[in-house]
Amino acid sequence: MLLEVRDLHVEFRTRDGVAKAVNGVEYGVRAGETLAVLGESGSGKSVTAQAIMGILDIPPGRITSGEILFQGQDLLKLKEDERRRIRGAGMAMIFQDALSSLNPVLSVGDQLGEMFVVHRGMSRKDARAKAVELMDRVRIPAARERVTQYPHQFSGGMRQRIMIAMAMALEPSLIIADEPTTALDVTVQAQVMDLLAELQRELNMGLILITHDLGVVADVADTIAVMYAGRIVEKAPVHEIYKAPAHPYTKGLLESIPRLDQKGQDLFAIKGLPPNLMNIPPGCAFNPRCPMAQDICRTDVPPLAKVTYEGLTAERRSACHFWKETLRG
Repeated sequence: MLLEVRDLHVEFRTRDGVAKAVNGVEYGVRAGETLAVLGESGSGKSVTAQAIMGILDIPPGRITSGEILFQGQDLLKLKEDERRRIRGAGMAMIFQDALSSLNPVLSVGDQLGEMFVVHRGMSRKDARAKAVELMDRVRIPAARERVTQYPHQFSGGMRQRIMIAMAMALEPSLIIADEPTTALDVTVQAQVMDLLAELQRELNMGLILITHDLGVVADVADTIAVMYAGRIVEKAPVHEIYKAPAHPYTKGLLESIPRLDQKGQDLFAIKGLPPNLMNIPPGCAFNPRCPMAQDICRTDVPPLAKVTYEGLTAERRSACHFWKETLRG
């Protein structure tokens, strides 16, 4: 296993109280595998990724328990300078908003080249040549001429390609892509995802794709982990979860996807709002919004139990007391 997250808990201490952002998350990624992490805003997807990368704001954030094993080594037991050596070379992250993630007063060539200067000890001249090579690799036209330009001189899609190039610079074993196609049009989204998939195959990297777009996930993911209120509520191979969701929340997400055969009809929406993380409901956190909720859902937290049914060829799990009824429905 390339990366393994075990029983991770993260909280944020504020003046108003303690927000429990991540509550026992567990997942793993192998080399060459793509894990998609889905959920509404505030479900803990990005906080988990920041904890893995070691870039969580501490304070107010705080990892209270758990393990993050990368290539068998617990990252939470390392000193900051040891974590810094792993970032970039061992694992890297592609952020959601490329314009705010790139430094506006440095050329893209300087920002790409810095990786090689810091981690590889290259000269500025050699690092600039590497930057051009990376820009060519992610298919930015006229890379040699544009390497001296600044982030604002590139389109949204081109800036995202620069972010991918930056993440890929040192050929890490793991990439975490946090909503890499947000705010891009559909055509550019497809180009960016195709580029990521191609580079992943070339380098046999593990990829964690954080998104709320189920359409993007269907074509690229091997496994899906669905998060709600800081917990994974369902985990399954991509084809299994689309064929037969085993959690009412996953079912609601799938039903909310626009369909061509329902033109003119109202879109389905999950009723209510995600819970306040300072006051998560007892029992199953989804119970106030769940059409299948019963008394046990309001008192007992459902474990992430193994799902079994005829014809299932891979392991999958669901944190629902009534996963069998959800599958039949």
